[in-house]
Amino acid sequence: MNQQRQHEQKTLILSDIIQGGDEKEVYRKVAGIINARKPSRLIGIGDTISKYASSFELEKHFFSDTNDFLSHLHEFTFRDETILVKGARSFGFEKISRALQQKAHETVLQINLNSLVHNLNYFRSQLKPGTRIMAMVKAFSYGSGSFEIANLLQYHKTDYLAVAYADEGVALRISGISLPIMVMNPEPGSFDTMIRYQLEPEVYSFRVLEMVAEAVKRSGSNEPLPIHIKLDTGMHRLGFQPTDIDKLIRELGENTQLKVQSVFSHLAASDADVHKDFTLLQISRFKEMSGKITATLKYPVLSHILNSAGIIRYPAAQYDMVRLGIGLYGVGVGDEEQKKLENVSTLKTTISQINHLKKGETVGYNCRGLLAKDSVIATVAIGYADGFGRELGNGKGQMWVNGKPAPVVGDVCMDMCMIDITGIAAHEGDEVIIFDNIAALRQMAKAMNTIPYEVLTGLSGRVKRIYTHE
Repeated sequence: MNQQRQHEQKTLILSDIIQGGDEKEVYRKVAGIINARKPSRLIGIGDTISKYASSFELEKHFFSDTNDFLSHLHEFTFRDETILVKGARSFGFEKISRALQQKAHETVLQINLNSLVHNLNYFRSQLKPGTRIMAMVKAFSYGSGSFEIANLLQYHKTDYLAVAYADEGVALRISGISLPIMVMNPEPGSFDTMIRYQLEPEVYSFRVLEMVAEAVKRSGSNEPLPIHIKLDTGMHRLGFQPTDIDKLIRELGENTQLKVQSVFSHLAASDADVHKDFTLLQISRFKEMSGKITATLKYPVLSHILNSAGIIRYPAAQYDMVRLGIGLYGVGVGDEEQKKLENVSTLKTTISQINHLKKGETVGYNCRGLLAKDSVIATVAIGYADGFGRELGNGKGQMWVNGKPAPVVGDVCMDMCMIDITGIAAHEGDEVIIFDNIAALRQMAKAMNTIPYEVLTGLSGRVKRIYTHE
């Protein structure tokens, strides 16, 4: 709970501890842990924990069981706070979770934080001693959440975070993230804000270099602003060209209000064996270009070029730091690497209604779902506004109901779609899995004629994120 720093107010809801051993000793230890962590208040549920109320040195409330607490829920104000709900299964705390949820949308993305930590540690194990990690948390951490993921990465001592735009970095700072944050797409109007919130801009052109320098002068700061120099080694998206390096060195020498924190480039095709020669060429160019810059500076500068795929495929180019993106979220390069990673995200929804329809009837917009036989059709609570693309309609996509595949019937609607559950034992309200492993995610991406990146980042903000951490 203390990893989550976005709210000052913290409430712990805790049931009786169901385990063997000396009861007094158990609650002495539990009280010691809670008193040391200092949550704002404790809500204890169960007759046993209530007996030891005097052991807890904070605001506290006790109830005999879950229903007793729920009957008094209206007496509490839960607002702008982090709530840890921890209870033995027999107490049915899922009732409390449902009562406290901010969003009632039945389509949820469940994020396994243990799996994310596993993946982080796997990539760490592939690095040379001293090589740092910059974790990508741009685009809502690839759809997985913002401060929730950043807090976890900070707790596990990641060295750097990277966001796309200044607004993303500001939100993390407000939520209590203190790690260095690089902004990869700084906009002209955001430099003053970045200085105020101690964000570090990527500088990829002379125009951006000049604007950043002017912003530092306006701020009146006596401290130089850390910047990250982007070199174009062949992707041709953003970055200084080889012919720019001499001029860049001169201007960096003149701008004493700026400090080069790192020099980096981006590999265009590190995950493709067919482009190995091109990737090696990029690395060679980077070594030459970055070496010229760092040799002229009178202080240490980090160098980095490897992304998730590069970490595994080009270990000789780790330099001082690597940038960990999609691999952190469980998507690996190749079957062998995939076996070593754990799935982080599960997308699921529920059945809203079940209809028994006759052969020849149609389902959905434009009557495209023409039934070739008598069928059982379920309407589920996910549509293209949630990120389940229209490309998945008419049999191209599928979901899983009670462990069995159910193809999409007809066009995908904005807020829902229909699936064929003929022959599957199911009821209204049952859970439906869209993907719960990387193979299913890749299959969905292929059906949408895209890549897993787009599927994950395209999941709407209205899809409720649920985090599990053991």
